[in-house]
Amino acid sequence: MRRSLLTAIIGTAAVITAVVLLSSCSKSQSLDSFNKDTAYTLLKKQVAYGPRVPGTKAQTDCLAFLTSELSKSADKVLIQRFRQDVGDKIIPLVNVIGLTNPTAKRQILLAAHWDSRPMADQEVIAEKRNSPIPGANDGASGVAVLLELSRVFASHNPDVGVITVFFDGEDYGSTDRTMYLGARYFAKTMNTVLAYKNSKLKPESGILLDMIGDSDLDIYKERNSVDADPKLVDAIWKTAADLGYSKHFKNSEKYAITDDHLPLIDAGLPCIDIIDFDYAYWHTTADTPDKCSPESLKIVGDVIAAYVYSLKSPDK
Repeated sequence: MRRSLLTAIIGTAAVITAVVLLSSCSKSQSLDSFNKDTAYTLLKKQVAYGPRVPGTKAQTDCLAFLTSELSKSADKVLIQRFRQDVGDKIIPLVNVIGLTNPTAKRQILLAAHWDSRPMADQEVIAEKRNSPIPGANDGASGVAVLLELSRVFASHNPDVGVITVFFDGEDYGSTDRTMYLGARYFAKTMNTVLAYKNSKLKPESGILLDMIGDSDLDIYKERNSVDADPKLVDAIWKTAADLGYSKHFKNSEKYAITDDHLPLIDAGLPCIDIIDFDYAYWHTTADTPDKCSPESLKIVGDVIAAYVYSLKSPDK
């Protein structure tokens, strides 16, 4: 992802627990809470495969892991394979899609990228810049949160359907034209790939998670997201405030990020980017699990879970 700097403002809010926010679930229903330790373990498992660069063994191994984990909770898992010409190479890429409660009348899309960057272009030491990055925060953190959320949603289906998408090739190239490859392909094929039985699923909005594992978590409103869907941005930030997370979800804008949400917006799907771009190890070989924290994963997971459970079916 790429950024441009904007001005910042600040804000705070009161504390309320996720249990209160989710009280619409009946007492007889079991609603699992987001488990930070499980999410952190999922993050570390991805990194343990090595850099998930397209065309490598680490990509193949992590794909099997992702598919297996998502199959434990999603009602259906779709695998979207495609190839992309990048310079003088043809890159094999794979988007992984999970459907939860696919018969619901309303659908929301949650996304993250699962690949990691093949070059550490932000390294201070020039000799390291051709090394692939571990991608603990930049990639694995968003995937870990979405996998754990899929488990939570399987324990008690929300009123809405959840389409979980793991994009490949977000961080592959050195220019915008050679990045966001999975999101671009998905955006072009979204109307056909999102099929369940005889129905075509159509999400009403999307939420992208990227770099949300930073142990010093500060998430600002992103300019392109505010332009695309200001009501959704406000709803997410209000949810964070209600949960007592205003310290981490800053009530101000700071960056305009070029990321996987833009191809979706261009395709007609309002989508916002939840991202902490103030990360000292961005695109370096030091983007390792010790720079991330289970608490940060839980903060974001709690907010997304509470928001999704607040959405109601149109017949209610």
